[in-house]
Amino acid sequence: MPEKNIDFGRFGARGIKGSDAVARKLDELAGGIATPVTAKRGWMARLHYLTKSTQTLKAAQDAGLTVTHRTLKAWLEGKRRPSKTSLERIDQAYRTVRRHNVARHLLRRLNRDGRGTRVEIHPLNQSQVPQQLQRVVEYRTMNVRRWDRIVGSWAAGDHQGLDAAWQDTIVDLGSQWGQYEYVTNVGFAA
Repeated sequence: MPEKNIDFGRFGARGIKGSDAVARKLDELAGGIATPVTAKRGWMARLHYLTKSTQTLKAAQDAGLTVTHRTLKAWLEGKRRPSKTSLERIDQAYRTVRRHNVARHLLRRLNRDGRGTRVEIHPLNQSQVPQQLQRVVEYRTMNVRRWDRIVGSWAAGDHQGLDAAWQDTIVDLGSQWGQYEYVTNVGFAA
């Protein structure tokens, strides 16, 4: 059943890949700066986060923030404003560094000393699919005890690894697990 949805949405079904829904939820749990990067307060807060230590500055440079120290200093002093492209790089570097920094904490919270976390899987939306082509797909819950590969792939920005880890996890749903490759939402709390 996995990867059989090559032509997903052909008959009107709507949803997103389950691994993308998990990544969104992990991003939400990771939190961060709420002010948009386009506002001065937003990009200044991100720059302060990225430059608070030499380790975070190196991680930001590795994540794609490649500007001179002179430019960075001018931005931090408020003498210059980053270009639109630089703002995108600042935001991307911030998200990458933030994921790396909170991954260990999230992993500990989600694994809960082997007890795991309850996950709610909301099936795909079939309201636009003709009645005779609709599948019986229901809301499901499961307890995920091993989050290591999922959180590790998310923190590294490895979309294929996250997708593979999520598919290996939903196999625990039984013979119908392929019906949950695409979903409307995946919810869990940590």
